Amino acid sequence: MGQAAMQPRTDWHLKENARDHRTSKFSSKELIVRRGQAFTVTFNGTGQPEQNLTFITETGPKPSKLAKTQATFGISSTMSTESWSAVLQSTSSNSVSISISSPPNAVIGRYKLSVQTTSSGSSSPAILGTFVLLFNPWVSGDDVFMPNKAECEEYVLEEFGIIFAGNKNHINSFGWNFGQFQGDILNICLSMLDQSLNYRQDPATDVSHRNDPKYLGRVLSAMVNANDDQGVLLGNWSGNYDGGKSPSSWTGSSEILQNWKKSGFKPVRYGQCWVFAAVLTTVLRCLGIPTRTITNFSSAHDADGNLRIDEFYDASGNHLDRSADSIWNFHVWNESWFSRSDLGPSYSGWQVLDATPQEESGGIYQCGPASRNAIKEGDVDLDYDCPFVFAEVNADCMYWNYEAATGKKTLMFSKSTVIGQFISTKAVGRDDRVDVTIDYKYEEEIQFPIKILYTEYQQQLTTDNTIQVTALCLVEGGIQVLVQRDITLDNPAIDIQVLGEAKVNKEVDVEVIFTNPIDMEVMDCVLQVEGNDLLRGILEIDVPPVKASEKSSTKFKLIPFETGPKHLLVNFSCDKFADIKTFKMVNVID
Repeated sequence: MGQAAMQPRTDWHLKENARDHRTSKFSSKELIVRRGQAFTVTFNGTGQPEQNLTFITETGPKPSKLAKTQATFGISSTMSTESWSAVLQSTSSNSVSISISSPPNAVIGRYKLSVQTTSSGSSSPAILGTFVLLFNPWVSGDDVFMPNKAECEEYVLEEFGIIFAGNKNHINSFGWNFGQFQGDILNICLSMLDQSLNYRQDPATDVSHRNDPKYLGRVLSAMVNANDDQGVLLGNWSGNYDGGKSPSSWTGSSEILQNWKKSGFKPVRYGQCWVFAAVLTTVLRCLGIPTRTITNFSSAHDADGNLRIDEFYDASGNHLDRSADSIWNFHVWNESWFSRSDLGPSYSGWQVLDATPQEESGGIYQCGPASRNAIKEGDVDLDYDCPFVFAEVNADCMYWNYEAATGKKTLMFSKSTVIGQFISTKAVGRDDRVDVTIDYKYEEEIQFPIKILYTEYQQQLTTDNTIQVTALCLVEGGIQVLVQRDITLDNPAIDIQVLGEAKVNKEVDVEVIFTNPIDMEVMDCVLQVEGNDLLRGILEIDVPPVKASEKSSTKFKLIPFETGPKHLLVNFSCDKFADIKTFKMVNVID
């Protein structure tokens, strides 16, 4: 019978390993490392160092060597690039330091690490503890390997983002706090995988597929929406947000994910496309998959899969609801970077994922990954959801005149260049817009003014300050021409002033100035402020009513707790203007 195991004391070398694996930003006392790269662990209580040591790593509910969720390995002279391995670093009379490395295609998630000491025929297994393994875009053997280091910094480590919105004639932007390293976000992301339909149907098989970024991306595109599962966000486009928050009021992902966890994984109310995309960015960056948000202006929703958008109008130019197809002023999705061994190297690189529930794919609301290269080349027969994404950026628009009395429809005209314009994302290392339209598609008007009074359009403004004007022009010879334009009004500007130097653990005053541009008083004013390493949580300030054409000044204090460039995000709302957003870079010094 084997001797009783002596419980070892384990030193995970948290600071050194986190630095080497670029995981120092995580708010965790657990070891977090990236696959395909060695980490150091020291332990004692194993008896004599000359004993034979065997290590066991396990993840998931039913660890299995066949499923690659369990590995057993001894000490080698060199690290392996194809399997789990261990190299002896140093020994003393009662402790051993080991360098352990996982293969670059290892399953990601939380692992248990155990050690067996074998001497004189006795075997004594002992648990050293747990650690979390993530994807590693800095290692060439990983499917998510990204050669450009600046892009790795932006698309994995950057917690601040910019999302573009509006319409093709007026592009605006707002900041977003992805916050992938904050608080308990990593554990929430891992919980999200365990809440998925795939896991609930077959836990062991689901975990065994978690080495594959295309598998995880598809699963998470379903989990961020709540349509089929215990997903994170409930979509709402009705304009009535009772029982939840307006989608435009969110300024970061952390609050959404924390609320989802606190509620026992009940859907957070409410989201629209940019919120779904921002939360998916947070989750994928947290797990180590390079990800960014993409905004497509004049984005097609092809409901019937015929790669075209059919719009119907009556003789007076009124739009008729005779088709489930639609064109959105803008739509936001994600691109994630990984290889596509299932399709071939020419389809690797950026992959489109979309968590907004638009159409079912495989029986549930999920979308992607669709190779961006396949979209550009028109290879719509490839996995996953390439036809739908192709139509979003490249569908033809068919405009029909419909006569209700006879049921006759007449094609008035078609356009092949309306859809998919000014496709935008944030620049690497800069707070600027980059146009990536050319990466999705190959390159492919008499104007006169009409004055519209404020009293005429006040009641027609949408929540994003947009008016749609439709004019049906009758031309001699019976030709009809339909003209549409989306007009977006600028929100009033907000000015942020930091009144002094921002120093660690020192108070600094901040002033936010809002000017009311209209000739009536605005009421119910609320200022919402957040910023990683500047504030702990979200600060909400009630602001007094602001009279016509007057300025409002609101002051508050910050006590920064980390040095470096930080982003302060501000959201101002009142009864006339909803969710006016801006941000300011604050450089914190010692």
